Amino acid sequence: MKRNFTARLAAGLAAISFAAAPIAATALLAATPAYAQSSTAKAAVDAAKAQGIVGEQGDGYLGVVSGAPDAALKAAIAEINAGRAKVYQSTAASTGVTSQAAGEATAKQLFAKVPGGQYYKPLGGNWTRK
Repeated sequence: MKRNFTARLAAGLAAISFAAAPIAATALLAATPAYAQSSTAKAAVDAAKAQGIVGEQGDGYLGVVSGAPDAALKAAIAEINAGRAKVYQSTAASTGVTSQAAGEATAKQLFAKVPGGQYYKPLGGNWTRK
């Protein structure tokens, strides 16, 4: 049963990722919420990640690691998280899993891609520097 769930989720995430953005198949194996963002929001969040202000959470959304982000960064985080929510909802609808499960599965993939020095927060855990 778990294997069937995992296979359905992976297929759904892959379908969403390739429908959401025309990129080379080798660049991405499953859904990455990065598609649902503007280049301005991505640049702001990427800079904040490099500074240790923002990190990836176990639910598949961005979170604030430390400090108080300014209004522009808060807006960028909100934009990206809203886009991710849409991707997770779409994945859930097409695969029969919950949007929460889709977010958590994506988070595991994102954690593997977090560069050294940046932060991630597993479900029920604390912020961890990679």
